[in-house]
Amino acid sequence: MIPTFDPIQTISLKEACIRKIEGLILSGNLAPGERLPSERDLAPRLGVSRPVLHQAIVALDAKGLVRIEPRHGVFVCDFRRDGSMALFMTLMQHEDGAYQPQLLSSLMAARLLIETETARLAAIHRTEADLIEFQSLLTDRQQIQPGEIPALVAYDFNLHQLIAAASGNLMYALMLNSLKQVHTNLAGAFYRAFPQGQIAEELIEFHQKLFAAIMQQKPERAAEVMAAMLKHGEQHLQTIIPFP
Repeated sequence: MIPTFDPIQTISLKEACIRKIEGLILSGNLAPGERLPSERDLAPRLGVSRPVLHQAIVALDAKGLVRIEPRHGVFVCDFRRDGSMALFMTLMQHEDGAYQPQLLSSLMAARLLIETETARLAAIHRTEADLIEFQSLLTDRQQIQPGEIPALVAYDFNLHQLIAAASGNLMYALMLNSLKQVHTNLAGAFYRAFPQGQIAEELIEFHQKLFAAIMQQKPERAAEVMAAMLKHGEQHLQTIIPFP
């Protein structure tokens, strides 16, 4: 199998600075209410100029991640109260996969609600084309080797994406697309820890049961299997990622 190579992307110093501070906040290393070091002290620590750091802080303020208080400093916001849609998109695109424990559990709970409903609706509205694509994904999975983590993650997201699309609800499909980076982060952690063995086999069995329930148009069974599968993943992720 020929590996997939994604293009190397270059980002500006400002964007790199934004991502660094975002990561520290979303991971909990910078707590709500905490005061950032002064721009004079922080800029050299980040390896950027003060004007670049200032631009990054202004952008973070606009997202609701920090609050600029003239003559007092820059403080980390409680994004539960101050966050904006821009912050929501930042969260969805957060790449390094480190989340505050409460934020991670909230993501998992929201995903459970969304995806059990997409599975239920997919069992009602799926088409023959959806079933053919689902079966093709299951067949392709058999060809992926345990060490091919990007391929496993891509397969996993494509399966969930297909179920959302088959639900017939455009908003659910768009919401799942928005969760792609979150899904990639969590699935990547899962497959790196459990690329093969009993836990990996259990996940494949869940996928097969989902296909059967959707094919047979059993909506409650599909929702039940999806819920059990997501809880299975969460249970094992808890052994490698801290949850509250």
